[in-house]
Amino acid sequence: MDERGSLPDAREDKSPGDTDVPHTQMRSRARRRMRRLRYLWFVLKVVAVLLALVLIGPLLLPLRGAPGTVAPEQLAWPASRWVEIDGLSLHYEVYGLGHPVMLLLHGFGASTFSWREVVEPLGEAGTVVAFDRPGFGLSARPMPGEWSGTNPYGDQTYAALTVSLMDELGLAQAVLVGHSAGATVAVLTALTYPERVSGLVLVAPALGSGREELGGVLNVVGASPHMRRIGPRLIRLLLGRLESLLEMSYYNPAAVTAEVREGYKRPLRAHNWDRALWEIVLAPKVGGLDGRLGELAGLPVLFVTGDSDAVVPAEVTELLAQRTAGAELVVIPECGHLPQEEHPATFAAAVLGFIERVRRATGGRQ
Repeated sequence: MDERGSLPDAREDKSPGDTDVPHTQMRSRARRRMRRLRYLWFVLKVVAVLLALVLIGPLLLPLRGAPGTVAPEQLAWPASRWVEIDGLSLHYEVYGLGHPVMLLLHGFGASTFSWREVVEPLGEAGTVVAFDRPGFGLSARPMPGEWSGTNPYGDQTYAALTVSLMDELGLAQAVLVGHSAGATVAVLTALTYPERVSGLVLVAPALGSGREELGGVLNVVGASPHMRRIGPRLIRLLLGRLESLLEMSYYNPAAVTAEVREGYKRPLRAHNWDRALWEIVLAPKVGGLDGRLGELAGLPVLFVTGDSDAVVPAEVTELLAQRTAGAELVVIPECGHLPQEEHPATFAAAVLGFIERVRRATGGRQ
């Protein structure tokens, strides 16, 4: 008791630093810590799910091609023929008769359809053979595990199949007419089998260096179980923009008619078209052909380009022509990446004029 006889007030003996934290504040802090822990746990679960989707999810996707497809034979053109070579069904068309023989090699994503405007004019001067390489048009699309030996989608295989088709059709020699990526096959065939090639017509040729190195990188990444499932779906998305790609390839986009669109889309209804295109992306490439043009010395070569080619610029084709001894060059005005489609009469005249000049120069042996 104090002097006044009363008990001291307990609050008067406490310093400011000794003040107790109210239980409500402690409980509030505990709740905040718990909420933070729950939030962190939620974030960890989200990250775990995302990782699972990335690492495992693709493996759950079915390994099959686009739905609603049919056998290539159900998509036949009026002139369609098939022949089996090395276990592969090759689709081809034949026009005309006699010599010279012209073998037409389409570009990436194309088919015999891309030659539709010139096969008959060229066929009036000789024999014209257009065919679809494996993975394109109406030819075979074997899947991994369905072949042994060399990859059916590799550049070297394409060159060998070109010669095998000539053997099957009894063609000793031919002038190879290659467009874009088909020009790669044409040059490689001429370098590997020179005795079978009497001349080259290289149209908007895609011969750039770096193909081999790029193919190696893509093969390491793209051949994984994940990408074999994701890749074909990416191809579907890309080819979903096919009309835009076609318009970019034309000087006059208005020339891309409904018939042209349908012709390019037709092979996209064949079984495994998307998976096959992915396999082509991964297949072995032969690079540096632009640096080997000097090895074609003595072989007649014609380069054809459109002056407004947005895919393989005319300047690139002109440079390739300069590197090729004795080569001729034709530049078609107001023309894009597909001279044989945009200006078929001019294109056919250039090819036939070239072949006739070669024939006269060689005493009619071409």
